Amino acid sequence: MKLKGTQIFLEALKEEKVDIIFGYPGGTVLDIYDQFFKSNFHHILVRHEQGAVHAADGYARATGRVGVCLVTSGPGATNTVTGIATANMDSIPLVVFTGQVPTGLIGNDAFQECDITGITRPCTKHNFLVRDIEDLASTIKEAFHIARSGRPGPVLVDLPKNVMAMETDYDPACVKSRNHEVAYKPAPKKMANVLDMLNAAKRPMIMTGGGVILGKAADELTRLARQYQMPVTGTLMGLGSFPASDPLWLGMLGMHGTYYANMAVSHCDFMLAVGVRFDDRVTGTIETFAPNAKIVHIDIDPSSINKNVTVDLPIIGDTKATLRDILHYLEEHHYAPDQASRGVWLSEIADWREKVPLTYCPSSEVIKPQYVIETLHRLTEGDALITTEVGQNQMWTAQFFGFDRPNSFISSGGLGTMGFGLPAAIGVKCAFPDKHVVDIAGDGSIQMNIQELATAAQYNIAVKVVLLNNGFLGMVRQWQELFYEKRYSHTDMTYAPDFVKLAEAFGVVGLRATKPDEVEAVLKQGLAVNRPVLMDFRVAREECVYPMVRPGESISQMTLGSREMIN
Repeated sequence: MKLKGTQIFLEALKEEKVDIIFGYPGGTVLDIYDQFFKSNFHHILVRHEQGAVHAADGYARATGRVGVCLVTSGPGATNTVTGIATANMDSIPLVVFTGQVPTGLIGNDAFQECDITGITRPCTKHNFLVRDIEDLASTIKEAFHIARSGRPGPVLVDLPKNVMAMETDYDPACVKSRNHEVAYKPAPKKMANVLDMLNAAKRPMIMTGGGVILGKAADELTRLARQYQMPVTGTLMGLGSFPASDPLWLGMLGMHGTYYANMAVSHCDFMLAVGVRFDDRVTGTIETFAPNAKIVHIDIDPSSINKNVTVDLPIIGDTKATLRDILHYLEEHHYAPDQASRGVWLSEIADWREKVPLTYCPSSEVIKPQYVIETLHRLTEGDALITTEVGQNQMWTAQFFGFDRPNSFISSGGLGTMGFGLPAAIGVKCAFPDKHVVDIAGDGSIQMNIQELATAAQYNIAVKVVLLNNGFLGMVRQWQELFYEKRYSHTDMTYAPDFVKLAEAFGVVGLRATKPDEVEAVLKQGLAVNRPVLMDFRVAREECVYPMVRPGESISQMTLGSREMIN
């Protein structure tokens, strides 16, 4: 049957089982939006194109499916770049559709023309400019395949206006993708090498990253750790891949990791690193990272192996399949850890945990941000999907909200994008309308995309914003305190809106707590309302995130609040 490009576009989305798209209309995509009107396709109108990408990103992180957004050409397309780069750094599967001027005008500096494929080439997994309607359906199919396969990532598809207006014969059965899955199956010899290393180890541990969650391998990793009593630490992106309530969990490692996680990494003699990038915030000084350990690195992306940390045994493979192979091999060869040495190792870690627990100084006078997060965890019993902005709010959430399940911590890791949390929460809530979805935010970050409160209000997307309001760009101020002798250059944010009144102006419920004994009541009230809510908690202005590893130091050297650096 003959269909227009706009009709083929919708049919291709249906073939990919897309159930929601986040977007913002404009001239070059009006034909597509007219088709939405005719088909009642589930579309969420955001208030800024960056919000559309972050919402699709949040949806993808929470569901494990491909997130989808649509914007117009020119500034509409360029406004997506930060969101695309955010997804690319964290390997999140997205397909971003951008409008483009008609093919005959490309290169003529036409109104709202830009080379978005050229602009986004460094921050997409792949991108396409569709010049022929005959290629439209197959390109869309290929884009989804590329986005979700191997190491996931964002794919951009640029759609010229005239291509979408053309007609051609369309038969979904004839649409084929030119791309084929590359299967990485580790060699059996690798499993034997893992067994040999484990047999020689007295202080083994596991380091889990975002690749475990993306690879849906949390069950296998948890089974491996529990069966062989190996303690587990995680990167920011790995939170939730191993239950935080398990005694084997050491918390996050790295710059703001727990003392006992960083000490375990620094003293282990075997590390199984699964789906991690070994980024600088995790490793500290590379030369001193896990200096005594034989490191096995499992990753589906060959380019990640030996990129930052030179490892002893690289294993290129899907995390779930590889961990299954390791479990099977260890069971088949009757691996059993030496109980005496394992007991000594776990006891040593317990001593570190007791010596320097993850804690803070409570107050009856001023609200501590950590207390807000702990109370939120208690009231929800941890059964919530949490997004964050970036900065102190993000680190306190990683430290004090224990994540027991994968896909429950949604945050910008690699790029550290302020303004991510609110639109991401909207995407998460659209996917899971019956779950508590909470954006833990700072007053600096929330203002980056606060316009998306209107989106939440319009569709009654009942996200809850827990605003840790300290009147500063908190993490930047912390660095100025520690490294610039408290010269707070342009980080004071006390000139800000009344967030409660602003929330109400958007049609959102606004609540506020200014004293510790108001925190629980405000959280209970906010969580109980079936509407979007912004809760403004006026927290201690100069509270810092600790532990902290200073730039250029080993992760075994941590500053712990007012105490001296501990090594």
